[in-house]
Amino acid sequence: MARATQKRKASSGGLGSFLTFDHMIAGQVVLLIYWAGLGIIALIGFSVVGAGVGLAMREDGLSGWLLGGPLLVGGVLVVIALTLLWRAICEFYIAIFRISDDLRALRRNDDALFAARLEQGAKAPPAQPTVQPPPMAQPYSQTLSQPAEQPPLQPPLNY
Repeated sequence: MARATQKRKASSGGLGSFLTFDHMIAGQVVLLIYWAGLGIIALIGFSVVGAGVGLAMREDGLSGWLLGGPLLVGGVLVVIALTLLWRAICEFYIAIFRISDDLRALRRNDDALFAARLEQGAKAPPAQPTVQPPPMAQPYSQTLSQPAEQPPLQPPLNY
């Protein structure tokens, strides 16, 4: 793959960096979505606790607590599981965006090293690696009668 030698304009921030995607806002958006999701999970938790306590208070005696207690405990466990799952999902997306930022920084560093080598007069690497074609296949009858010559070993291509 040919390396682009054009220099990108470094935007100083503001609307320019927003429109050219030089500054990513997805991390902050995921953080807002995380807190909104936690609020919804908290509402679910309050409603489950209210349903468990309401069911326990509506029935007289021990039967109310035998019906409402498992609902209360199960609801709290489900809310805890939902909270952990929601956190894992949001952390996954944050990790993906951070990987993207790290790759962008590595690319910037690589481009700077490439430009420095060009300024020093080093030979630019070829645009496409040169690969020798495989030897021509011989008919099957000839391969049985005489062994085919092995091509010389070549060092692996470094990309």
